Parts: sequence; structure tokens; C-alpha cells
Amino acid sequence: MEEKTDWSRRTFLGVGALGVLGLAACGGEPAAPQVDVQVPKALLDQAAGLRGGSVGMLSQKLYAEAANKALDKSLQVFAQATGTTVRNDLVSGDAGDMVAKMDAEVKAGTSRDLAFMSDRRFVGQLHNLGHLTDVTDVVEEMRTLYGEPATEAANYCVFDGRWYAIPYHFIASGMYLRKDWYEEKGIPLKPHYTWEELRDNALAVSDPAKRRYGWGLTVNRSGDANGFITNVINCYGGAIADNTGKKVVFNSPETVAAVEFIGDIYKNPKYAPMLPPGIGSWTDSSNNENWLAQILGLTLNQFSVYADSKTKKNPVYANTHVFNGATGPALDRPLAYGESNSFVVFKGAKNPDLAKLVAKYMVSGSALLGVAKEAPCLVNPSWDKVWDSDPYYTSGDPAFAALREQTRAPLPITTKTGYAFPQAPSPGEQAATAAYLLTDMMQSVIQGTRPAEAVAATHARIVQVFEQQGYKQ
Repeated sequence: MEEKTDWSRRTFLGVGALGVLGLAACGGEPAAPQVDVQVPKALLDQAAGLRGGSVGMLSQKLYAEAANKALDKSLQVFAQATGTTVRNDLVSGDAGDMVAKMDAEVKAGTSRDLAFMSDRRFVGQLHNLGHLTDVTDVVEEMRTLYGEPATEAANYCVFDGRWYAIPYHFIASGMYLRKDWYEEKGIPLKPHYTWEELRDNALAVSDPAKRRYGWGLTVNRSGDANGFITNVINCYGGAIADNTGKKVVFNSPETVAAVEFIGDIYKNPKYAPMLPPGIGSWTDSSNNENWLAQILGLTLNQFSVYADSKTKKNPVYANTHVFNGATGPALDRPLAYGESNSFVVFKGAKNPDLAKLVAKYMVSGSALLGVAKEAPCLVNPSWDKVWDSDPYYTSGDPAFAALREQTRAPLPITTKTGYAFPQAPSPGEQAATAAYLLTDMMQSVIQGTRPAEAVAATHARIVQVFEQQGYKQ
């Protein structure tokens, strides 16, 4: 489903105590799952003094519409059980202007009280703008209840030893290939591959006459393309910024080599048989749609595509080999540590206490379970003990064990060139990526610009973005 740029609002009014609530299907779409969503008594007690209050919330839209409906259901149960009002707006995280919109609203005094969004992509920018409230007290309270959050969160949510975001649910990184196509060609299934192996294997399994295209990765403007390009550059030993996140180091021989590798895939006639029609204009939903159409042999995606194949009983689910990612000349271990959608409370929030209470409610129990079941393996617990809270998380899918291990990944992962990932949160890097400078660079290479020239030009553009963020180069 293609995401809209504008806010999409849902309002839930509190009218009294409520246990189980179902949302009716609309427009032929599936109703929210029948999970017994309840508000824990401890939170009801904390909410007693907040009855009649209201809170505005912004949610980064989940790929599975049923999961968005389940999230609505959890919020509606909370509102009615606590006698409060929750206004929830959905927004695409890939529109490129999300931070700019939130910045304008905070400055105008019209922002929501809280939001959840990718900690890796957005929290650093908002903290750098000075818009986030310290939520260390909430995180410490949750640690006593749920153990430790995903290891990546300590990198992306903590600034100067204080937490400015509350981990909500974990989103693993992953790659997917057609194991039946690989087996037909006698290509072994492995925990990970080099990028060169993936390219060569993709060509080997391709057969356009049978609508089999081995390569399902685009470099068109999209979040997936940003992830792909960045991963290859890092695996080759390059990076946008140094480990402090403050100095641009993009223009390096390693980055040029990575860009040459990527560009050759889309320019060299040798690889044309493995590229599906229209890949040059794909958006974020396109690789999902083409994977589910069973014409791709490889794609890189969050677990949204895996969740869709399972919930919609698509035959591709049984033929999917999930692996942690690729390696390169500078790295023999995949950069697989994921990210969390995390809650932030904005400065100037009209009801910060209620905002924090909503966050505490959503991260565990039936509130999270209902959303997780509608997006299997895409929406996962961020907190260690929540994984043990329901049999679904321990036995609901074969991939869960590996996903949980990803939340515990020892970090950082260091390349031969000295870059340690995840690096310090970099508002400059987040802003440069959101502006699609990397995808623009690859488009220029495909159109004929020499990789070294494209990298140098992009380096200059990234420097401008960093300086706009206050980091003089």
C-alpha cells in the first residue's frame, strides 16, 4: 500500500472502562485482530488523576494496514479505559519532510505531545533541533519491569548519558532470497553472502522468459534504496561521517569502489536479465509488491514483506530464505542490528504525563501483541522480558529466535577501515539520507557520470547539509 505524505488522523474518545474492543472493517479491508487488549491495573491507577485529559500522537505508518488498525484498537482501548482522548495521526517516514514538518509545528506551538518513529533515522535530528524531552525516568522505570531494550537503542536514543526516546518495538534488518530458485541451480543457502556473490547468484537464477528476476533492489528515491546504498558503502569500508557523526568523510576510495559496484549492476548489459521491468522507478512499496508477485529472487527489506507473505498466505513465504545481510571487502560480518520505532515526547507538550503513560502502555502486553500479530516479524518487542511475555513471541514463527538475537547483537561492528557501527547518532547523516542524496548520486552514475565525480559532488552536498545542521567542516 502506498503511503500518503499528509497526516491521516484518527481520534479516540474516552467514555468509560473497556476491556475488549473490535474495530469494524472498512472499504473491504481486514478488521483489527481479535486480541483481548487490556490496560494493566498499574497504568489505570497512574491514569486516575489524568481522566478528562487529551493527548496528540504521531505514528510512523506501518506497512501492514492491519497493523495500523491494531494500533488504533490499542489506543482506543486505552482512551476508553482511562477516560482520556487520544488523537493519533499517521505519517509516512519516507516522504522526506517529516522532520521539517515536526520542526515547524514545535516552533509554532502546534505539535503533538508524543510520536513514535525510527530511532535510527529521526531521533538524532529532533534532538539536535532541541525539540525532545528527557525521558530517562520512563526508561529506567521500564528497565525494572522489562529488562534491557535492544542494544541499538542505546546508540540512537541516548545523548550525553540521557534517554530522549523510549524504545517501542524492534524492527530487524534482513534480506530474502528464493530458496527454491537457489536449490534448482545448486547454489547453497548460507547465513550471509558477499555483495558480489549476491549479484552473481541473482544473474544465475534469472530467467526473464519465466518472469524470474534475480535482483530486487532499486536505487530510485526510497528508504529501501537508501538502506541498500549505505550498506554497500559501509561494507566496502566507506561512510558518510566519521565515528563522531560530525565530520563528513564520504569522498574516499572505498566509497568510490562501492559506487562503481552498484552502478555496474544497472548499467552493464550483462546484468540486464536479472533486473525486473520498472526497477528504475520503484518506490518503497514496489519491492514488496514484486516479491509477493513471486517474480524476484532477492530483496532487502524490513520484515514487512515477510509479514505480508505470511498473513496473506502467499506461496512465496514457504520459499523464502531469510538471512542477516551481506558482507564486503571491509567487513566479514553483516551490519545487522536493526532499529526501534521509539516514542519521543516533544518539548511544549500540553500533557506530557499522559504522553508518557501512553508510551508505557504501548510497549508491552496486549497493546503490543495485537499489533505484532498483524505484522509478524516486522513488529517485535524491543525489551528483553517482553519476548517472554507471550508464547507468540517464542513460537509464533521460525524467524523469531534469530530476530531476538539481533536485539542482543554485540555492538559496535567495526570495519577494516576503522568505522564502528552503529556510529554516534548524526543529525547531519540523517538529514542527508532523508534528502535522498545517495539515490540522486546513483542516478547520476547510471546516466553516465563517473563514480569518482559523482562521489565528490555528493560529498560537497553532504557537507552543505552538515553545516546547515551546525557542524562546520
